[in-house]
Amino acid sequence: MDGETAVELAKLGSTLLFLGVPQYTLIGIDTQMVSVGPAFKGIKMIPPGPHFVYYSSSTRDGNDFSPITGFFVHPGTSQVVVRKWDEQEERLVKLPEEEEERYCQAVRNWEFDRHLGPYNLSQYGDWKRLSNYITKSTIERIEPIGGEITVASESALHKYTPKTVKENALDEQLKASRFSTPSDTSHARGCYYTSIPHVIKQRGIDGQQLTSMNLDKTQLLESVLLEDYGGSEDMLLGELQFAFIAFLMGQSLEAFLQWKSLVSLLFGCTEAPFRTRSQLFVKFIKVIYYQLKHALKKDCTDSSGASALVDDSWFSADNFLHHLFKEFFLLLQDASVVDGDLLSWTRKLKALLESNFGWEFQQNSAVDGLYFEEDDEFAPVVVMMDDPSSTEAP
Repeated sequence: MDGETAVELAKLGSTLLFLGVPQYTLIGIDTQMVSVGPAFKGIKMIPPGPHFVYYSSSTRDGNDFSPITGFFVHPGTSQVVVRKWDEQEERLVKLPEEEEERYCQAVRNWEFDRHLGPYNLSQYGDWKRLSNYITKSTIERIEPIGGEITVASESALHKYTPKTVKENALDEQLKASRFSTPSDTSHARGCYYTSIPHVIKQRGIDGQQLTSMNLDKTQLLESVLLEDYGGSEDMLLGELQFAFIAFLMGQSLEAFLQWKSLVSLLFGCTEAPFRTRSQLFVKFIKVIYYQLKHALKKDCTDSSGASALVDDSWFSADNFLHHLFKEFFLLLQDASVVDGDLLSWTRKLKALLESNFGWEFQQNSAVDGLYFEEDDEFAPVVVMMDDPSSTEAP
């Protein structure tokens, strides 16, 4: 771009000023990641709105890395965000208010300009599609105390959480290779995600009705929307996007589990997509379409480190996503009335899955059998009233 345009964008855009970051440290913002050089002090020309910043400290030779730490920011126009590297804890920390203001003024006076790399605006469209429902209130409601999201703090959070075979495999993957070095996580806490019940337990109704409520999670969706999101569909989608970003860029297992819970809740509804929440499902299908499309990008998995979490095993035919998509496509196929936008975006999603994952969704394919293993989480749910793992609906 020409110099005049660059100056204008630098004035209007926000700036991340990172002081004292060691060479070879990996630092990312949104869908972009760089390896820190000797002159690097931050990023400029950042558009207003939500952004996810994440980093991984390196050994001196640049060959081994710590677990990724990430945090969300929501700067306005011409705002400066300052962080300083703490050598002892190997992380970025905030400065005292007065000291921070001095650095902010120095940035506005162009004193750091030659040390700031430009935000790659050509990738901003991709980021917007991944974060368009995330607001400042979304971040404030969900982010952990201190704002930092890191898998290194999550082992205790999920020690007693039941996991599928795939989740156990992911857990082991996170403990291996570059994630094997312990880290001081006394400053880290879990995110405040919405609790999504796995099954419904409600007194006063017979077993047949209760089983029906668990086979069609429309009522559970309505309850969660009303009680946890104040009836706002966009707030739910904002949390879905928050969790996906924290999972893919931040490599958070906790975020993956929340993303899975929300996706399973929505795809577990058989009435809502066609009767009560058609527009929510249009938005939801668009959100998950762009999430999976981005996760499959070669440059994403190569440069951001997401390949440690997203590999071929996640998209095999026995994956939980394959099952959910298969059931939803069949549901759509059998529906008497379908919203046109929902049908259009579902076709795009199906084409993406078939072309990129090689998945097949024919009704008579081998994976469509009715056999369920004893511990299959997708087997039909029949809830007993004394089941301690159930959650009572209001």
